[in-house]
Amino acid sequence: MNYFSSDFKLGILGGGQLGKMLLYNTRKFDIYTCVLDASEAAPCKIACDAFHLGDLMDYDAVYNFGRQVDVLTIEIENVNVDALETLEKEGVKVYPASDTLRTIQNKATQKLFYVDNGLPTAPFTRFAYLSEIEDAIANGGLELPFVWKAAQFGYDGNGVKVVRKVSDLENLPKGECIAEALVPFKNELAVIVARNASGAIKTFPVVEMEFHPEANQVEYVICPARISDEVANKARAVALNVSKAFNHVGLLAVEMFQTKEDNILINEVAPRPHNSGHQTIEASYTSQFEQHLRAILDLPLGRTDSKVGGVMVNLVGAEGHTGNVVYKNIENIMTMDGVTPHIYGKKQTRPFRKMGHVTIVNEDLNEARRIAEDVKKSIKVISD
Repeated sequence: MNYFSSDFKLGILGGGQLGKMLLYNTRKFDIYTCVLDASEAAPCKIACDAFHLGDLMDYDAVYNFGRQVDVLTIEIENVNVDALETLEKEGVKVYPASDTLRTIQNKATQKLFYVDNGLPTAPFTRFAYLSEIEDAIANGGLELPFVWKAAQFGYDGNGVKVVRKVSDLENLPKGECIAEALVPFKNELAVIVARNASGAIKTFPVVEMEFHPEANQVEYVICPARISDEVANKARAVALNVSKAFNHVGLLAVEMFQTKEDNILINEVAPRPHNSGHQTIEASYTSQFEQHLRAILDLPLGRTDSKVGGVMVNLVGAEGHTGNVVYKNIENIMTMDGVTPHIYGKKQTRPFRKMGHVTIVNEDLNEARRIAEDVKKSIKVISD
């Protein structure tokens, strides 16, 4: 099929920043794109060829949108999977496939998938209701501390909480959830696996993630991870085994824990471009976004190694600020060598909302990390 400067149409479910960065590459290749999102202010709106307004969880909206395109992909997991399944039966190519997405959408189902496929993950218990956790603690069936995770609709640190005492359960959603063992770990790592429809597979380098202690959001992504080759090889092997089990097409970001004993445990996965791969835009021979396009269109996969060390800093809304966004001191960080800001196009900020990111590239990874700290201290995402 001719994708370039042709009648081919690529559909993207979701109009957020991941879709916007994917569109950088569709514009580079002159691939016609259609985007569906529920917000008139979606960042993708300025860069796609056709923008459609609709609820991603609505069957009819997703189905009717999908019928108009040749290949359908996602930039967010929370979409109507039943509609995707129908579209697949009618011949639309959907990547990731509906069965993959159905498993991943629910964290309890996702964890059970790892167990069923012999993949290493932290011990957990599944609960239909939050009240069952309270009963399990009272009856001695569950020990504190543990990590509570909502089974569905968690994002950017929402839907996850470390529970150290019973009162920590207060004000949490009452529905399906899991209680996961609190893993003592050295590092949180991630590997992005790319696989095209013909079965060609490549991995990006292992990255190290540093999280904000309160918001449970990634603050820094460091590439390559500052770990031994032995641990890196273990992480890649686990990621490839996860990819094989899902038999996915596109990107699969596998987040993992490196335990105190240097074992690797799967935390969770995302079947799309991911926060842990943003530094690839500046630091890699092929960005994760171009690679996702290559994979879902069954084109040859690009080179995945890094040209230079890279660190990514998330730009999130400052606490105490809600309203029209202002990027304070952005000119200051642009004077720093190797620094590139990416602004997502969200006009309204609120505490901890992802508003952009900054990439720092440097031959010396430690220097890149130092500059990243300066960036984090300098730029402020506030309201006017």
